[in-house]
Amino acid sequence: MENRKADTVSITSARPGRSVDLRNRQTRYLVSMMIRTICFVLAVVASGPLRWIFIFGAVFLPYVAVIFANTSSENGTDDPEVITPEPMGELRGSDPQQR
Repeated sequence: MENRKADTVSITSARPGRSVDLRNRQTRYLVSMMIRTICFVLAVVASGPLRWIFIFGAVFLPYVAVIFANTSSENGTDDPEVITPEPMGELRGSDPQQR
């Protein structure tokens, strides 16, 4: 049997699958929410102006996290190459008088 890896074709203008895109979005959202949780903990522990920075991060990070999680990463080009088939000719009917 021939090596199948040599036969694989890379399609660079295709988007990643829906499951891959969903997993990437969930990962970005999870990381953002972990940073938010750390901001909450540090807001309790810290004092002075640093506390307000952590409170600001804890309050506004959910909005930013949703925006970043909903941005889809596109792997395509702006101007995809369109392939148009060449015309093959006219089809004839099955009427025996046309032959």
